[in-house]
Amino acid sequence: MSDTVKRVVLAYSGGLDTSVILKWLQQEYGCEVVTFTADLGQGEELEPAREKALRAGVKPEHIFIDDLREEFVRDFVFPMMRANALYEGLYLLGTSIARPLIAKRQIEIAKAVGADAVAHGATGKGNDQVRFELSYYALAPDIRVIAPWREWNLTSRTRLIEFAEKHQIAVAKDKRGEAPFSTDANLLHTSSEGKVLEDPWAEVPDYVFSRTVNPEDAPDAPEIITIDFERGDGVALNGEALSPATLLTRLNELGRKHGIGRLDLVENRFVGMKSRGMYETPGGTIYALAHRGIEQLTLDRGAAHLKDELMPRYAELIYNGFWFAPEREMLQAAIDYSQEKVSGTVRLKLYKGGVYIIGRKSPHSLYSEKVVTFEDDQGAYDQRDAAGFIKLNALRLRLLGRRDR
Repeated sequence: MSDTVKRVVLAYSGGLDTSVILKWLQQEYGCEVVTFTADLGQGEELEPAREKALRAGVKPEHIFIDDLREEFVRDFVFPMMRANALYEGLYLLGTSIARPLIAKRQIEIAKAVGADAVAHGATGKGNDQVRFELSYYALAPDIRVIAPWREWNLTSRTRLIEFAEKHQIAVAKDKRGEAPFSTDANLLHTSSEGKVLEDPWAEVPDYVFSRTVNPEDAPDAPEIITIDFERGDGVALNGEALSPATLLTRLNELGRKHGIGRLDLVENRFVGMKSRGMYETPGGTIYALAHRGIEQLTLDRGAAHLKDELMPRYAELIYNGFWFAPEREMLQAAIDYSQEKVSGTVRLKLYKGGVYIIGRKSPHSLYSEKVVTFEDDQGAYDQRDAAGFIKLNALRLRLLGRRDR
């Protein structure tokens, strides 16, 4: 194998799994390893990853730690939110949407350092292996992909720890026991799966939640906020202009405080099995409802309903890893076109796990008080027109009724 791979870029967190993978790649492939650690707002200190990589023999110039928070929200989260994307009606796709960005940057680094392979730490049972690799191949069709979990015999936590100790890889105390669940986090959400969550009848234990207070313990007084939108994207909170990542960060703080954004979901993985996960998406839950609120005023019925028809397909493409596929880009072009006039302000109430729209306004509003009023509309709408409208729409139903009577 050593003659086929000379240099590999590894998606590296510095945790137990990717630390073991780093050493395993050096041993198994006899290759040089370049590490890439992405700051997607996961809230962890990333500099220790640099120290661990150095101790593992990675050259300083081959350790990449990149702050991708603004790009993540601006170029991935916000475009997805323009579509109101929900997988299986509930999931805001927090893990799914991060994978194409990580893969994109990995390929950029591979090209910059002349690597002939990339590697990831996703297991052979999950969706992430698919998301990473579809993105790799879309961006670099001839790249070699190494997925250690599909190759090695380190099939248990015990074996991983034995390998780590044999090769002087530090193992945190909390990793020595069987992990109660696994987590993935970024600026949009935290997901938790496995172990204590595997029984879908068992309630999620309180200690699993990390991004939100228990709604029962949230403040007894509601909080009112406003979000301003321009062309489908959030641009300000309570009148203060903010960058995409800063806006989402502030909304996360509000969502945490009020216990907003918890989701207990049994979902259908792309690889075929069902899995139970617990997701916390505090800021994203607030933002998604606010975006719907401004669309209520500014989108024509035909456009709005067509978007809702396209959304499940769009969400499924993201969930399954097809961000860089032409069909996702085609749908994105249609969605983005629909957002040209989606500008204005939404007012929301946050209270004990709930978020509620209580007002919206827009310079591009299609809402006409003059037409819709219950008072005298002074001829803006002739109610007599409705008779012909109803008769024409009823024509086929009347013909059917006569035939089948």
